Amino acid sequence: MSDTTINPAEIDRFNAMADEWWDPTGKFRPLHKFNPVRLAYIREKVIGHFGLDGLAREPFKGLSILDVGCGGGLLCEPMARLGATVTGIDPGDKNVKIAALHAERSGLEIDYRAVTAESLVEKGEQFDVVLNMEVVEHVADVDLYLSSCAKLVKPGGLMFVATINRTARAFALAIVGAEYVLKWLPRGTHQYSKFVTPEEITSVLKRSKMTIADRCGVSYAPLEDRWRKSRDMGVNYMILAAKPRGN
Repeated sequence: MSDTTINPAEIDRFNAMADEWWDPTGKFRPLHKFNPVRLAYIREKVIGHFGLDGLAREPFKGLSILDVGCGGGLLCEPMARLGATVTGIDPGDKNVKIAALHAERSGLEIDYRAVTAESLVEKGEQFDVVLNMEVVEHVADVDLYLSSCAKLVKPGGLMFVATINRTARAFALAIVGAEYVLKWLPRGTHQYSKFVTPEEITSVLKRSKMTIADRCGVSYAPLEDRWRKSRDMGVNYMILAAKPRGN
């Protein structure tokens, strides 16, 4: 097993596109379209797990949230607006600078750092909620990455994982369709060999003393031009894991 989850080629790829993070019509358009369904899922599950007031203006107030592989901050900013104390980490220095600048312009206080999850583990940091959204398929060592992130969850806390399944249908839709036919993403954004099955993720999380609390698929509805939760985990999916108190 390697001692880092960094994939230099992936870092270079996303750094090269960093200036476009906040352009909803640019290279990160799919993430902007994907954001509503994952934000709704995170909000629902966090409020339910921690017994928060869903009608409050800032229901996440008092919670600490870590967004691993935060990119330009597309998840960090909504979390901050919900009242959470947010830390966003990304090994791409340019991504972090873009995210910090946008947060400052938006009047939001977010702690952005160009570091890895492993480095936070070494410092003994932990958070109420850890977000791993569309990151697993880009790391060099999935087992090390997920086990490191599990260590960053406080006892009683949550971790969200969203990624792409390793199926023939995922290859057809997420690579051939999204990158070559529809051109939603630049060619080479994803590699089929790096897609991860739900079973592989849950196996690592269970070994890391996490309990699987929920799982669901995410499907694109072309007639509505939006993403929505579904029972179909054959392509995109999300997994919610909880760390028991006392661990």
